[in-house]
Amino acid sequence: MRFIVTLALSALLTQAAAPAAGPWISLFDGKSMDAWRIFKTEKAPGMCATPGAADCWEIVGGVLKKDGHANDIASKQMFGDFEFELEWNIGEASNSGVFYRGTEEFNQIYWSAPEYQLLDNIKADDNKKDNHLAGSVYDLFAAPKEAAYVAGQWNQTRIVAKGPHVEHWLNGKMVASYDVGTPAWDAAIDASKFKAARYPKFGRATTGVLGIQGDHPGTLALRNIRIRELK
Repeated sequence: MRFIVTLALSALLTQAAAPAAGPWISLFDGKSMDAWRIFKTEKAPGMCATPGAADCWEIVGGVLKKDGHANDIASKQMFGDFEFELEWNIGEASNSGVFYRGTEEFNQIYWSAPEYQLLDNIKADDNKKDNHLAGSVYDLFAAPKEAAYVAGQWNQTRIVAKGPHVEHWLNGKMVASYDVGTPAWDAAIDASKFKAARYPKFGRATTGVLGIQGDHPGTLALRNIRIRELK
Protein backbone atom coordinates (compact mmCIF):
# COMPACT_ATOMS: atom_id res chain seq x y z
CA MET A 1 0.00 0.00 0.00
CA ARG A 2 2.83 2.38 0.88
CA PHE A 3 4.43 1.65 -2.52
CA ILE A 4 1.19 2.57 -4.35
CA VAL A 5 0.84 5.81 -2.39
CA THR A 6 4.46 6.71 -3.15
CA LEU A 7 3.92 6.12 -6.86
CA ALA A 8 0.77 8.24 -6.86
CA LEU A 9 2.54 11.08 -5.03
CA SER A 10 5.46 10.90 -7.46
CA ALA A 11 3.07 11.12 -10.42
CA LEU A 12 1.34 14.15 -8.91
CA LEU A 13 4.65 15.92 -8.29
CA THR A 14 5.80 15.20 -11.85
CA GLN A 15 2.53 16.53 -13.27
CA ALA A 16 2.79 19.64 -11.11
CA ALA A 17 6.35 20.28 -12.29
CA ALA A 18 5.43 20.12 -15.98
CA PRO A 19 5.00 23.55 -17.58
CA ALA A 20 1.46 24.65 -18.34
CA ALA A 21 0.77 24.92 -22.04
CA GLY A 22 -1.46 27.35 -23.88
CA PRO A 23 -3.62 26.44 -26.88
CA TRP A 24 -2.02 25.35 -30.13
CA ILE A 25 -1.59 28.13 -32.69
CA SER A 26 -1.49 27.11 -36.35
CA LEU A 27 1.30 28.82 -38.28
CA PHE A 28 0.25 27.38 -41.64
CA ASP A 29 -3.34 26.61 -42.59
CA GLY A 30 -2.45 24.93 -45.88
CA LYS A 31 -3.81 27.88 -47.87
CA SER A 32 -1.82 31.01 -47.08
CA MET A 33 1.39 32.29 -45.48
CA ASP A 34 -0.33 34.95 -43.42
CA ALA A 35 1.73 34.06 -40.33
CA TRP A 36 5.03 34.63 -42.14
CA ARG A 37 7.07 37.42 -43.75
CA ILE A 38 10.51 37.87 -45.25
CA PHE A 39 13.03 38.22 -42.44
CA LYS A 40 13.66 41.84 -41.39
CA THR A 41 10.83 43.16 -43.57
CA GLU A 42 7.06 43.33 -43.54
CA LYS A 43 6.93 41.89 -47.06
CA ALA A 44 5.12 38.66 -47.82
CA PRO A 45 7.33 35.71 -48.79
CA GLY A 46 8.05 35.42 -52.50
CA MET A 47 5.52 33.01 -53.98
CA CYS A 48 5.91 31.17 -57.27
CA ALA A 49 4.33 32.95 -60.22
CA THR A 50 3.83 29.67 -62.04
CA PRO A 51 3.36 26.15 -60.66
CA GLY A 52 6.59 24.29 -60.05
CA ALA A 53 8.85 27.32 -60.49
CA ALA A 54 12.23 27.45 -58.75
CA ASP A 55 13.58 29.88 -56.14
CA CYS A 56 10.19 30.64 -54.58
CA TRP A 57 7.65 29.30 -52.09
CA GLU A 58 4.57 27.44 -53.31
CA ILE A 59 1.49 25.95 -51.66
CA VAL A 60 0.35 22.70 -53.24
CA GLY A 61 -2.32 20.44 -51.76
CA GLY A 62 -2.03 22.03 -48.32
CA VAL A 63 1.77 21.68 -48.28
CA LEU A 64 4.29 24.54 -48.26
CA LYS A 65 7.09 23.79 -50.72
CA LYS A 66 10.19 25.32 -52.23
CA ASP A 67 12.70 24.32 -54.87
CA GLY A 68 16.03 26.14 -54.89
CA HIS A 69 16.83 29.39 -53.11
CA ALA A 70 13.63 30.90 -51.69
CA ASN A 71 13.35 33.66 -49.08
CA ASP A 72 14.36 33.01 -45.49
CA ILE A 73 11.08 33.59 -43.70
CA ALA A 74 10.25 34.68 -40.16
CA SER A 75 7.13 34.46 -38.06
CA LYS A 76 5.19 37.68 -37.56
CA GLN A 77 4.70 36.75 -33.92
CA MET A 78 7.45 36.43 -31.30
CA PHE A 79 7.71 33.52 -28.87
CA GLY A 80 9.61 32.97 -25.63
CA ASP A 81 8.90 29.64 -23.92
CA PHE A 82 7.16 27.32 -26.35
CA GLU A 83 6.53 23.89 -27.82
CA PHE A 84 6.79 23.88 -31.61
CA GLU A 85 5.95 21.13 -34.09
CA LEU A 86 6.14 20.65 -37.84
CA GLU A 87 6.44 17.87 -40.38
CA TRP A 88 9.07 18.10 -43.11
CA ASN A 89 10.04 16.20 -46.21
CA ILE A 90 13.41 17.08 -47.69
CA GLY A 91 14.72 16.32 -51.15
CA GLU A 92 17.84 14.39 -52.03
CA ALA A 93 21.04 16.27 -51.05
CA SER A 94 18.93 19.15 -49.69
CA ASN A 95 19.58 21.39 -46.69
CA SER A 96 17.38 23.66 -44.58
CA GLY A 97 16.64 24.53 -40.97
CA VAL A 98 14.29 26.01 -38.39
CA PHE A 99 15.46 28.98 -36.31
CA TYR A 100 13.97 30.07 -32.99
CA ARG A 101 14.25 33.02 -30.60
CA GLY A 102 15.77 35.06 -33.41
CA THR A 103 16.17 38.81 -33.15
CA GLU A 104 16.27 41.36 -35.96
CA GLU A 105 19.16 43.53 -34.82
CA PHE A 106 21.48 41.69 -37.24
CA ASN A 107 21.30 41.20 -41.00
CA GLN A 108 20.91 37.41 -40.77
CA ILE A 109 18.74 35.44 -38.39
CA TYR A 110 21.50 32.93 -37.66
CA TRP A 111 23.55 35.63 -35.92
CA SER A 112 21.16 35.36 -32.98
CA ALA A 113 19.01 32.26 -33.39
CA PRO A 114 19.96 28.62 -32.78
CA GLU A 115 19.03 26.32 -35.63
CA TYR A 116 17.29 22.96 -35.71
CA GLN A 117 18.91 21.39 -38.77
CA LEU A 118 16.79 19.86 -41.55
CA LEU A 119 18.95 17.73 -43.82
CA ASP A 120 19.22 14.76 -46.11
CA ASN A 121 21.69 12.95 -43.84
CA ILE A 122 22.86 10.64 -46.61
CA LYS A 123 23.68 12.85 -49.59
CA ALA A 124 23.76 16.47 -48.45
CA ASP A 125 27.18 18.11 -48.53
CA ASP A 126 26.75 19.27 -44.93
CA ASN A 127 26.62 15.75 -43.43
CA LYS A 128 30.26 15.38 -42.42
CA LYS A 129 29.79 16.45 -38.77
CA ASP A 130 27.33 14.98 -36.26
CA ASN A 131 26.30 18.47 -35.17
CA HIS A 132 25.25 19.28 -38.74
CA LEU A 133 22.84 16.34 -39.08
CA ALA A 134 19.04 16.49 -39.03
CA GLY A 135 17.77 17.32 -35.56
CA SER A 136 21.08 18.69 -34.34
CA VAL A 137 21.59 22.11 -32.80
CA TYR A 138 23.51 23.30 -35.82
CA ASP A 139 27.28 23.38 -35.25
CA LEU A 140 26.79 23.00 -31.50
CA PHE A 141 25.20 19.74 -30.34
CA ALA A 142 25.04 16.49 -32.30
CA ALA A 143 22.07 14.33 -33.26
CA PRO A 144 22.23 10.65 -34.26
CA LYS A 145 22.37 10.07 -37.99
CA GLU A 146 19.76 7.30 -37.93
CA ALA A 147 17.11 9.50 -36.27
CA ALA A 148 15.97 11.02 -39.57
CA TYR A 149 14.17 9.16 -42.32
CA VAL A 150 15.66 9.05 -45.80
CA ALA A 151 15.02 11.86 -48.25
CA GLY A 152 11.51 11.84 -49.64
CA GLN A 153 9.86 10.65 -46.42
CA TRP A 154 8.02 12.77 -43.88
CA ASN A 155 9.76 13.52 -40.57
CA GLN A 156 8.18 14.98 -37.44
CA THR A 157 10.03 17.72 -35.53
CA ARG A 158 9.35 19.04 -32.04
CA ILE A 159 11.24 21.82 -30.27
CA VAL A 160 10.65 22.55 -26.58
CA ALA A 161 12.13 25.76 -25.13
CA LYS A 162 11.61 26.66 -21.48
CA GLY A 163 13.90 29.32 -20.07
CA PRO A 164 17.52 28.38 -20.82
CA HIS A 165 16.63 24.71 -21.42
CA VAL A 166 15.93 23.58 -25.00
CA GLU A 167 15.14 20.13 -26.42
CA HIS A 168 15.21 18.94 -30.04
CA TRP A 169 12.94 15.98 -30.82
CA LEU A 170 12.87 14.05 -34.08
CA ASN A 171 10.35 11.34 -34.96
CA GLY A 172 9.32 10.86 -31.35
CA LYS A 173 12.79 10.79 -29.78
CA MET A 174 14.77 13.53 -28.07
CA VAL A 175 17.94 13.80 -30.16
CA ALA A 176 19.64 16.85 -28.62
CA SER A 177 19.27 19.17 -25.63
CA TYR A 178 21.16 22.00 -24.01
CA ASP A 179 21.04 24.72 -21.36
CA VAL A 180 22.20 28.19 -22.35
CA GLY A 181 24.93 29.57 -20.10
CA THR A 182 26.24 26.27 -18.76
CA PRO A 183 29.87 25.08 -19.15
CA ALA A 184 28.69 22.63 -21.83
CA TRP A 185 27.07 25.50 -23.75
CA ASP A 186 30.16 27.68 -23.46
CA ALA A 187 32.40 24.84 -24.66
CA ALA A 188 30.15 24.16 -27.64
CA ILE A 189 30.12 27.85 -28.56
CA ASP A 190 33.92 28.06 -28.34
CA ALA A 191 34.26 25.07 -30.68
CA SER A 192 31.73 26.38 -33.21
CA LYS A 193 31.39 29.12 -35.81
CA PHE A 194 29.33 31.10 -33.27
CA LYS A 195 32.24 32.20 -31.08
CA ALA A 196 31.31 35.01 -28.71
CA ALA A 197 33.86 37.38 -30.22
CA ARG A 198 31.93 37.36 -33.50
CA TYR A 199 28.39 36.51 -32.38
CA PRO A 200 28.16 37.92 -28.82
CA LYS A 201 24.36 37.62 -28.60
CA PHE A 202 23.94 34.24 -30.25
CA GLY A 203 21.41 32.08 -28.42
CA ARG A 204 20.97 34.64 -25.64
CA ALA A 205 17.52 36.03 -26.48
CA THR A 206 14.70 34.75 -24.30
CA THR A 207 12.06 35.82 -26.84
CA GLY A 208 12.22 36.07 -30.61
CA VAL A 209 10.85 35.04 -33.98
CA LEU A 210 10.79 31.65 -35.59
CA GLY A 211 12.49 31.29 -38.94
CA ILE A 212 12.62 28.81 -41.80
CA GLN A 213 15.69 28.67 -43.98
CA GLY A 214 14.74 28.97 -47.61
CA ASP A 215 17.97 30.29 -49.11
CA HIS A 216 19.75 26.94 -49.28
CA PRO A 217 19.84 24.52 -52.20
CA GLY A 218 17.40 21.73 -52.80
CA THR A 219 13.76 20.97 -52.21
CA LEU A 220 11.72 21.11 -49.02
CA ALA A 221 8.08 20.47 -48.12
CA LEU A 222 6.43 21.47 -44.83
CA ARG A 223 3.05 20.85 -43.22
CA ASN A 224 1.28 20.84 -39.85
CA ILE A 225 3.26 23.80 -38.51
CA ARG A 226 2.03 24.81 -35.07
CA ILE A 227 3.19 26.22 -31.74
CA ARG A 228 1.92 26.69 -28.21
CA GLU A 229 3.32 28.86 -25.49
CA LEU A 230 4.55 27.37 -22.22
CA LYS A 231 3.92 29.17 -18.95
